[in-house]
This record gives sequence, C-alpha cells and structure tokens, in this order.
Amino acid sequence: MAFTLKENKSIGEKYYYSKHKSGLSVYVFPKEMGTSYAAFATKFGSVDCKFKTNGKDVTLPDGVAHFLEHKMFENSDGRDTFELYAKTGASANAYTSNNRTVYLFSAADNIYESLEILLGFVTDPYFSKETIAKEQGIIGQEIRMYDDNPDWQLYSGMLEGMFVNNPVRIDIAGTVESIAEITPETLFDAYNTFYNLDNMVLVVSGRVTPEDVEKVCDKILEYTPAPEKQRIYPDEPKKVNKEFVTRKMPVSMPMFSVGIKDNSCPMTGMELGKKRAAYGILMDMMFSKSAPFYTRLMDDGLIDSGFSFSYEGHETFGYAELSGNSDEPRRVYEEIKKEIEFYKQKGLDRDAFERIKRANFAHLLRMFNSTDDIANEMVSAIFDGLDILDYPEICASVTFDDVTELLHNNFSEFTLSEIYPL
Repeated sequence: MAFTLKENKSIGEKYYYSKHKSGLSVYVFPKEMGTSYAAFATKFGSVDCKFKTNGKDVTLPDGVAHFLEHKMFENSDGRDTFELYAKTGASANAYTSNNRTVYLFSAADNIYESLEILLGFVTDPYFSKETIAKEQGIIGQEIRMYDDNPDWQLYSGMLEGMFVNNPVRIDIAGTVESIAEITPETLFDAYNTFYNLDNMVLVVSGRVTPEDVEKVCDKILEYTPAPEKQRIYPDEPKKVNKEFVTRKMPVSMPMFSVGIKDNSCPMTGMELGKKRAAYGILMDMMFSKSAPFYTRLMDDGLIDSGFSFSYEGHETFGYAELSGNSDEPRRVYEEIKKEIEFYKQKGLDRDAFERIKRANFAHLLRMFNSTDDIANEMVSAIFDGLDILDYPEICASVTFDDVTELLHNNFSEFTLSEIYPL
C-alpha cells in the first residue's frame, strides 16, 4: 500500500497515512522516543445502541460496547492475550468511551511482534454462552463497584440531569439487568457491524516505519466487505432533563458537578475542532486559577484546590463540567451561574483572551512529546473528522468574537449533581 505523507512544517511534526487493502485506515507517526505506542480502534461506543445493518433493525442492551471490549481478549484456542503480550514485554490495555472502543499497547522493544498480537486478537472474535455468563458475573461486580464510587456517581448524576434522551446519559458499562440480556448473537451483531476494518483505524507512534507496519498488516489482516449501517440517535431537547440530582453516600464532605449543556450539536470536522478550542479558552478565562472567580471562592472557603473544569464535545453531544468539593454545593452552583451572567453583561477581557490563547497553543504542542498522547488523540480526532496536525491552525483561528458568541449562545442550560455525606 502506498503511504501519503502529511506534514506540518511550522511545528516540525509529520505522519504517514494509507488505506490498507483490508479496508483499514493506517496512520504511522514516527517519533524517536523510548516507548512506542499502538492504538487499534473502532468507532463504536456506548451511544451506538440503535442502528440498522443490512436492512435489519438492532437495539442493543445498555453496556454492549464495554462488554464486547472485555470479551475480545479471549481467544478460541484458549490462549490468554495478556500472556502473549508478556512474552514481548508490552503493556496492553483497552477502554470504551461514549463514541469509541480502543485496544492499545506500549512497548520499548518487540513492537512489531506486539502489533501482530494486537491485530490478531481484535480481528478474531470468540463468544460462547459459557464465557459470556462468566463475564456477566465479572462485569456485574464492576458495575456494583462503580455504584459505590462517589466520583463516578457524581459524574453520572450530572449526565443524567443534563440529557433527556441522548444515550450518553446511560452508564457505559450498562446495568446488571441490561448485561444479563447479552447473548452470543448480540455480540456478533455488534461485532460484525462495527468491527469491520472499514470502520476502524490503526495508529502507531514511536520508533516505527510505515513499511514495517504495512508488513504486519499484510500478514494479519484480511478484507471483508463493509456492511450497510445507519446509526440511530434520538432527538435531544435543548432543555436539561432536571436541574438537580442529589444523592447521599459515605463521603467526608459534599461534592458537586455542574453541567452546562452544549446545544450546538451535531457538529464534526473543523467546525467541531474550533468549537473545542474556543471552549478551552473561554473556560480558562472564566474559571482558571488566575481568574477572579477561583480566587474569590477560595478566599470564601467555598471551594478547595480540587476544583476543576473541562469541556467534552463530540459529534452527537457536548457539555462543559465544573466539579469539586464544597460544604455548600448549591451556593457554588449559583456563583458559577452569576459569574457567567456577569461576563455576558460586562463582556470578556481581550488581554486575558490573548494571553490564554497563547498558553493553550503552547499546551497543545506538548501533546507531541508523548507517543500515547499522539495515538489516543489521533484516534479521537479521526473519528470526529479532524487531523491533529491541523490543531495549531485551529487554535490560532479562534477569535475574541468566537468566544464571545460561544458565551452568549451556549451557556444557558445548567444542571447540578451533588453528593452529601450520609
């Protein structure tokens, strides 16, 4: 397969891309670092629970994407995938998010041998009633563990309060009841639809060459026709589901998570990338440790150093989150809303905008100093219709008017998830 070079000379970074004959999109990002990293990913996550495939309507039980991730590590010949990796010295893992499932490893040596293992087990599914029943017990314990985890319950409460219909509100692992419905047929429906190589990407970053990665792909991968598929997502109203979600758990002090719903979805490609960059700058302007809000609430004893904020935005959902510990979660919630209203009325500071934009640009470039950051961010970007080598230009393109417009259009729907001590 012929590789195409993509380069951003202004930051001195490049990668190679090719569409393998199997249908897989392959990205090779050479970096002279001690550890190499590979991510083999499918655009299939917890939100992909309803779809049509080859004329068939399918509704999956909640938690199938996560369950399938666990099951893929089992092999039909009984070999343990992690034992295979142990022989090459690689450290392997996997994760499922709302919109993707990623299988990965990092290794200092034997990179191509480890890559053979990665491509081999993910393209060789094995599901039986007996092994599924065993996994239902294991994941059921994991779900119950998360039920007792205050941080997770705080976060899931925020999503539950924010979204009415969007499946992002559903726990990625599902429930004990929903995973009990999973059968081999369920897993094969999901696998055959979303684990087709045409729906997947491979990103390898480190001391690797495109030619050697191609040899492994040629050895392991075979072409299979891509099935017809149509993802089905429910309509989501602009209003939040409920303003307050309150729970009591064994915590030492109250916890809060404020969600701010992003109603400018769906969005993909450069438009989405620019919005993410604008959110990053705007949230820093209002709530970073150098902002008046943080200093004032710290001085008043309303928050502690654990206060944090972020923005999560993808094709079908988006939200900003501010979270931390406080003896008065409701008061912090009102202070956050007052701060946003203050900036809407008074206007943002242009000097702060320019300063934070430069800082965020510098932070963005640090991503290229890590092979795992490169690989994971590339996977996310590809599935969102973006290219990480365009990130610097995207960040640079954000204007003061962009963040002002974002503030006035996207910061009006709030929810508060709060947990109080028993």
